[in-house]
Amino acid sequence: MSKESLPREDTTKNMYTDLGAETNEAYEISHKSRMLARKVIGNASPEDRIRQRCSIAVGDFTMAPLMRFCHEPISVTLSALAKGVSLISDIRMVQIGIQKKGHTSEVLCALDFGHDIARNREITRTSAGFLALKNKVGGSIVIIGNSPSALLTVCEMVKQGICPAVIIGTPVGFVNAADSKEALRNLNIPSISNEGTRGGTPVAVAAINECITIYAEDQNNARPGHRI
Repeated sequence: MSKESLPREDTTKNMYTDLGAETNEAYEISHKSRMLARKVIGNASPEDRIRQRCSIAVGDFTMAPLMRFCHEPISVTLSALAKGVSLISDIRMVQIGIQKKGHTSEVLCALDFGHDIARNREITRTSAGFLALKNKVGGSIVIIGNSPSALLTVCEMVKQGICPAVIIGTPVGFVNAADSKEALRNLNIPSISNEGTRGGTPVAVAAINECITIYAEDQNNARPGHRI
């Protein structure tokens, strides 16, 4: 039985899927971590799965109660993945960490765009990148794990009518990180975030990768004649 094609109903009960585990040892390590997280956090919903994975990513179960889900972000993310929308990250670490299996979406990094905007406006490169990508931001999945300034910029873009399908915003730090995530939660847009100054790339990557895993499981289950 392929570990990448376990049905969702089994995954949420007794079994486990990890699209990134390519060896038995890697899978067993991932599986043991998830089983422990299920015991501590619970396993009753897709939100619990996000809480589990984000806690594993930072090695601390106190991360779980800090996670916030606004306006049905998981179901919206699954629908967006089905459409093959762009995934846009703030920094390279997030782009590299996003699972490339299980979906057909391109994965972009804001740092590759907007260099002239950054120089001319004297703003951060991540903020400038999202401004340069405004034609792609609408309807996309935005994943911000490092840059509060980028998250604040995307929040302003939303207010101007440039709306991603969903925003995963978990920037870390003591300058604007908590405020930027609060600003995100105050918008009428699907989002996954966390309270406070904690967060970072591992949390953002964990959140989107778990959504990708759920999506891949659902796609396997929907295939006519699919056999596990």
